[in-house]
Amino acid sequence: MPGIYVGNNENLENALRRFKRQIEKGGVLSDFKKKEFFEKPSEIKKKKLFAAKKRQNKKNRKFR
Repeated sequence: MPGIYVGNNENLENALRRFKRQIEKGGVLSDFKKKEFFEKPSEIKKKKLFAAKKRQNKKNRKFR
């Protein structure tokens, strides 16, 4: 779990900004959003397939 130490003379806004950056890098929010609702295995497969197709299309557009 990400965490930060706040110095004596450090501004609270700066500490909060550092904490938010660590949360983003750690992937905590994205993981929470994934687990917020139950998804059926078939829905997960569909999402993965759609993402793979999207990546492939994006890759093919670069070479045209």
